Amino acid sequence: MVKLLPRLRLQGFNNLTKALSFNIYDICYAVSDGQRQRYIEYIDEQYDADRLTQILTEVARIIGANILNVSRQDYDPQGASVTILISEEMVVENPGADTISGAMVAHMDKSHITVHTYPETHPHNGIATFRADIDVATCGVISPLKALNFLIDSFESDIVVCDYRVRGFTRDVKGKKHFIDHKINSIQGYLSRRIKQKYEMFDVNVYQENMFHTKMHIKDFYLDNYLFEANSEDLSFKERQRIESLLRREIIELFHGRNLM
Repeated sequence: MVKLLPRLRLQGFNNLTKALSFNIYDICYAVSDGQRQRYIEYIDEQYDADRLTQILTEVARIIGANILNVSRQDYDPQGASVTILISEEMVVENPGADTISGAMVAHMDKSHITVHTYPETHPHNGIATFRADIDVATCGVISPLKALNFLIDSFESDIVVCDYRVRGFTRDVKGKKHFIDHKINSIQGYLSRRIKQKYEMFDVNVYQENMFHTKMHIKDFYLDNYLFEANSEDLSFKERQRIESLLRREIIELFHGRNLM
């Protein structure tokens, strides 16, 4: 639950912009060309524009936003995008929908929710990754932090890189500027206990700039969770070791955002 400061008496609208951004990664091992193709097809079916729209629509409901407009697109050969414009105030008319090539958008006034997906495979080492980039930006009292746990649970998340930033200022009736309207020390403070137990986490926070950064990766490694159309018991001990080494390296590199030497 977002811990709001005592309600401010504002001069006009709350102009603070609260932006929550994710990179979410799912990692898989698919050894043959056929397996890699079927992995991409699986991801494209699991996270097509329709499914992404359902996820973002639920995000809007959770944070208490009204949907103004939705734009969505499935890509050829792979991937999808959705953008939703949202509003804090009640909208009388039914939200319209249109399609814009390359993006799916749902909008609020001065606020939006977006997701873009990037499935990819490597033809030589069998590693396949699925990346989803998600942004929830709100203006006013509503907070994207309320949807934090739901978004992590909505994707097959081996690694989560999350940023939260409060921008701008709002002014109270006495003319004093306020650069944040809620208490936060870390993104981790808004995660459920279950998620905290599941992930190893690392923070980089710049409190004086209202910038908060958290990286997460799954604590427990089970090889069978990463094999696509295969079982570890059907592999030799040496092959299991080789694949596990590849996967662990991929996880570490994505978590730290740099290649290992």
